[in-house]
Amino acid sequence: MESLDDAGVYKLTDELAIIQTVDFFTPVVNDPYTFGQIAAANALSDVYAMGGKPLTAMNIVCFPVESLDISVLKAILRGGSDKMMEAKVILVGGHSVDDTELKYGLSVTGTVHPKRLVTNAGAKAGDKLILTKPLGTGIINTAVKRGAVAEKAVARVIKCMATLNDKASELMQAVGVHACTDITGFGFLGHITQLAQNSQVGININVAAIPLFPEVTKFARRGLCPSGLGRNRDFYSLSVKIASKIPGYLSDILFDPQTSGGLLISLAPRKAERLLGRLRQAGIEDAAIIGEVVSGPEGVITVS
Repeated sequence: MESLDDAGVYKLTDELAIIQTVDFFTPVVNDPYTFGQIAAANALSDVYAMGGKPLTAMNIVCFPVESLDISVLKAILRGGSDKMMEAKVILVGGHSVDDTELKYGLSVTGTVHPKRLVTNAGAKAGDKLILTKPLGTGIINTAVKRGAVAEKAVARVIKCMATLNDKASELMQAVGVHACTDITGFGFLGHITQLAQNSQVGININVAAIPLFPEVTKFARRGLCPSGLGRNRDFYSLSVKIASKIPGYLSDILFDPQTSGGLLISLAPRKAERLLGRLRQAGIEDAAIIGEVVSGPEGVITVS
């Protein structure tokens, strides 16, 4: 097998490449079934971001057998299984560990034609950038733990996190794109910085165009931020130039670690409006053009 990159992609033939990913994390919601669904959607997203089709998966479970009832584990696995069925992915096994902290996720295997593989290293100067899901899941989940979020808002965020990125992936492949990444734990600015650095380009972001959950601004103003947000800022802030007019709470949202976030897609301007229209027709109503790729400075993100 010939390794194509560090993301677990291997070329088997001129017409087939295998994508292998692993992703798991601790609960972000209280309901175990819902957590299972979100964790599975999050793990499958890596394959969708590369333009691939996930085929099989293996469960990865860390479970505190002494402190949690086995019914919790059953509900988590049922949630993951139902999401895999929705994605037409076959569960082929798994591995479990007795641990003091609950964690769940998947090791996913998918396929893609090598010439249609999408990475986070192909963005070109002049490209437009499309984001397919709103930001703010980390901050809102923190607020949920404080009991500060209304049920309607919680339901909307949960639905978004549990939604697969399969439609967006299929549509971007049909239109043709240069690069893509999913927005997860490193936050919007973390993942977009990786895309810029790997593509050796700069990126300009129009902050007013970025889709946000309606409630996230209120909670960010109150400082209800997860610990991962600070780590993201510490690691990526040197590559980010944020205009002085942008308030600190909005900067927090851009660094907020996301759970099962959307796809960030880089493509030629003439294709961007076409893809945006198709995404919205497919029910991905929050999709928006949020910035553009520029020739330099390389690896620098400018937010204005």
